Amino acid sequence: MVLSKLRKIKLLILDVDGVLTDGGIIYDDKGSETKVFNVKDGLGIRLLMEAGIHLGIVTGRRSNALYSRCKDLGINIIFDGVENKIDVLDALLHQTGVSAEEVAFIGDDLPDLSLMKTIGLSIAVVDAHKMILDNADMVTSAKGGHGAVRETCEAILKAQGLWEDILERF
Repeated sequence: MVLSKLRKIKLLILDVDGVLTDGGIIYDDKGSETKVFNVKDGLGIRLLMEAGIHLGIVTGRRSNALYSRCKDLGINIIFDGVENKIDVLDALLHQTGVSAEEVAFIGDDLPDLSLMKTIGLSIAVVDAHKMILDNADMVTSAKGGHGAVRETCEAILKAQGLWEDILERF
C-alpha cells in the first residue's frame, strides 16, 4: 500500500522544526535564531527536485535561517507562519498542478495532523508525537534532522524507478 502511494507522489511537503531539523532552536545573544540542517537531507531534496518532483515547505514558524537554507537548495515553495497547515493545501495544489492524492507530507507534531489526514501519503519521523505516528502511512527509521528527509526522498525515487539512473551519475 505504501509503495503504491510512493509511486504517485509529485509533491513532497516538509515541516521544518522536528523534520528538517532536530527540533532544537538556538538563539544567540542578540536574539537571532539559528537552525541546524542536515546536509544529507539537502542532497536528497536536490535529487528529488532534479527528478521533477516538486518540494515545498509548510511551517508554523518564521525564520531567516529557513529562507537561507531554501535559497541554497533552490526551494521556492515556502509557506511559513502558518497556523493551520490545511489552509495552504489548495494554494500548494494550484501552484504545482498536482492533486491531493499525489502529495506526501512529512510531519512530527500535532499542528501537522490536519494536513496529514488530507493528502495521499502521510509520513512521520520516527521521533514524532505518538498521535502523528498513529496517523502516518509511513514512519522513517531516521529522526527529524538526522536523515529522515533523505530517507523519504530516496524511497520516492526508488518507488518511481528513478534511483538507478541517479546512481549512475555518481
